[in-house]
Amino acid sequence: MEDLKYWVAFHRISGLGPVRFGRLEAHFGSMAEAWVAGPGELAAAGLDRRTVAEVVRERQGIDPDIEMERLEKQHVTPLHLRSPGYPSQLREIYDPPSVIYIKGDITGSEDRSVAVVGSRRATQYGREMARRLSYDLAAAGVTVISGLARGIDGIAHQSALESGGRTMAVMGGGLDRIYPPEHTQLVERIVERNGAIITEYPLGMRPQAQHFPRRNRVISGLCSGVLVVEANMKSGALLTVKWALDQNREVFAVPGSALSPNSEGPNWLIQQGAKLVVSYRDVIEELNIAVISQTAADDPDDETEASNGASVGGSPVDKSPASTDELNIEERIANFLAHAGGPAHVDEVTRAVGLPAAIVSSGLTVLELKGVVRQVGPMQFASDPDRPVVRPGNSKVRSQN
Repeated sequence: MEDLKYWVAFHRISGLGPVRFGRLEAHFGSMAEAWVAGPGELAAAGLDRRTVAEVVRERQGIDPDIEMERLEKQHVTPLHLRSPGYPSQLREIYDPPSVIYIKGDITGSEDRSVAVVGSRRATQYGREMARRLSYDLAAAGVTVISGLARGIDGIAHQSALESGGRTMAVMGGGLDRIYPPEHTQLVERIVERNGAIITEYPLGMRPQAQHFPRRNRVISGLCSGVLVVEANMKSGALLTVKWALDQNREVFAVPGSALSPNSEGPNWLIQQGAKLVVSYRDVIEELNIAVISQTAADDPDDETEASNGASVGGSPVDKSPASTDELNIEERIANFLAHAGGPAHVDEVTRAVGLPAAIVSSGLTVLELKGVVRQVGPMQFASDPDRPVVRPGNSKVRSQN
């Protein structure tokens, strides 16, 4: 613990990464000894001339004790690479952060964490899929990790909290510089609900564009798999996938319309071999994660409803709080089409289920991906007669015929 403050102090000096930290530690045996070393000794440890000059100049304005006091006042816990609480999965990646700063609780998340990432400018379909997947994953006992950005990231964090589960956010600046600022209350809720916010940047460090690609390696480094909901081909979410592949993490993707630029990334990932995902079960089964949820504990023998969901076409159906009555969105749409006596226009479906057109459109897309309904003409949908549907008033699956 005494050495920790010197790790934190050195971490404020630009140009010192894990390699140079390793050289200092190997040469001096402790960061405390390195902190008082002269230029010649620093050079003998393997630091180049420019880095030596930066260390000598910048440490004059850094007091290790004051740095620790600042962190304590902000309720921030620093961990260095040798700290017992440093996440083991993150420690094993290439170029792990020498020091991470944490507000909240990161314990109990390893081996049960999935990153949910995607576009900042998500479509209604992307928002709905991010919401239900994050909700169900968190309800099943999986820690949802994301980057606190607008769009998919924020929805992932919010939905995990709504389920009563845990979520962790990785930031691209100091923990006293919440970005975007409108997520300040979200950060407070994450910490209050036994989650955490994490960064490799010291207090006072403003988020900068070059920080976010680096942040993405921490997101993937903390989890067992990365789920991409929506992303164009230039999205930062695909950079997270690149890190995930380098770190030997699983990659998952939500399929979308071939006409939507936001689905180009996930559709391409699926073509390259990523696991196609339409339900949270596609993720937990691939990662061999056991479901831990209140519903499953109440009725452990009912696997079709282990995440408080009924089954439509053999796939779980979301029953999270976004539903507007006792039957959820997919059930209501599927049941209406099953009893419509033929194809129905999307406007007719919208009127029948009493939901906004954008929500109905998203529901139809998901049901079509599951094979429960099919499009038979422009804006015309029909129930697939060969697939099971849900009867009103009963959540169990029955044959349509």
